[in-house]
Amino acid sequence: MQSSLPSLASIENWPVPHAAAAVVRADGTLAGSHGPTDRRFPLASVTKPLAAYAVLVAYEEGAIDLDEPAGPEGATVRHLLAHTSGLAFDENRVTAAPGTRRIYSNTGFEALGDHVAKATDIPFAEYLHQAVLEPLGMTATTLDGSPAKDGVSTVDDLVRFAAEVQAPRLLDPRTVLDAMTVTYPGLTGILPGYGHQRPNDWGLGFEIRDGKAPHWTGATSSPRAFGHFGQSGTFLWIDPEAGAACVALTDRAFGPWAIEAWPPFTDAVLADLRARA
Repeated sequence: MQSSLPSLASIENWPVPHAAAAVVRADGTLAGSHGPTDRRFPLASVTKPLAAYAVLVAYEEGAIDLDEPAGPEGATVRHLLAHTSGLAFDENRVTAAPGTRRIYSNTGFEALGDHVAKATDIPFAEYLHQAVLEPLGMTATTLDGSPAKDGVSTVDDLVRFAAEVQAPRLLDPRTVLDAMTVTYPGLTGILPGYGHQRPNDWGLGFEIRDGKAPHWTGATSSPRAFGHFGQSGTFLWIDPEAGAACVALTDRAFGPWAIEAWPPFTDAVLADLRARA
């Protein structure tokens, strides 16, 4: 489909084998899309918001509590969701006391998956399917491996997810508001690919833009924008000020090309949305 937002066509200039992108408004309508939106791409860490949403469903169902112990000693489900459990990036090693540093951790999300699986007696991939993917009609999305990084999906499916986050049906809107609000404010940490951030603000499973610089969103993105990017060259942002979300999936690993291409792309998308408001 050719986009009604001219900015989306600029993905044709990205140095990637394949790319697809779409923008969905807060009311669930598609503002535009470009590229093979039904092509399945590895999500890498864009898997985490999907996993976090399933964890929050488990919380609302009463299977778990956000402040119950999970992961390393002294940590809770909330710590794991907010990357403040103290677990290292990609190994089961504690490097800080819970709640004292923002340490981005794949291991922490794997601990979350294990915790929900034990609480519900359902393998986490199946719980994600039942709690999030199936209700939203995300039929092309699968998780075969780590809840931190092994999801595979399409732009079409992630548009459904982005519409849900903007107008929740599976969760109480207050829970989603908590997920997009800074948890344990003021903590410093490293944003992978972008270096040390003071502060390095996160919500529950979503990274929050705030005043971070450099950043993978645009110079005109609002401080309230939140989302995630993945090392497979993927991203999903939601900007409440713009009343829209954007998904872009590629099959080239994140690197200097993405650091250069993504912010002006986002700024152009936001300009198109303002022009059509």
